[in-house]
Amino acid sequence: MDAERLTFACATTAEERTARRAGLRTALVGLRACNGIPEGEIVSFGLAGALKSLDTGTVIDATRVVDEEGETLWQGEPLGVPGAVGGTILAVERVVDDPDERRALHGRTGAHAVDLESGALARSGRLVGCLRAVSDTPERTLHGICNAVKPQGPYDWVGMTRAFARAPVGFARAAADGKRALDELSRAARRWAA
Repeated sequence: MDAERLTFACATTAEERTARRAGLRTALVGLRACNGIPEGEIVSFGLAGALKSLDTGTVIDATRVVDEEGETLWQGEPLGVPGAVGGTILAVERVVDDPDERRALHGRTGAHAVDLESGALARSGRLVGCLRAVSDTPERTLHGICNAVKPQGPYDWVGMTRAFARAPVGFARAAADGKRALDELSRAARRWAA
């Protein structure tokens, strides 16, 4: 697949920066693609939360996107990203951070990880791939770090400060997990695009 003809749709400025470091063409679509979906063929690119036992930093080169009922929204060939694992992404409209809910969703849908954007991108009919890195797991939850981003994608410094004040150790661990996931995603994307 030719990376130059694809647009890598990113929810946050951190994800977009990661894609650009890898030399990819990007669009900042915001959380749940609230900024709109770019024209042409797109790849869902960014972070995801594991629904089953996957390590943080695991890169998923998905072949399916499903909804909460397990219905397929998109299915396709993997991008062929070196070192990535195959899998299914669950498309949701809200952050899922409760470990029991994550496990239940995995059991119901068979999905490996969850995100907020892949569903909207799949419904556009222009999704050709889904490359996501695991930033959080049922064992290593978000601790409010999800409030550190505005819906349009930039950092929300007030939300970040509040989340840190509520759970400083958990927040710091979640931030480190997110950075590790973005670093792994960048390495995988660079190898693929080379």
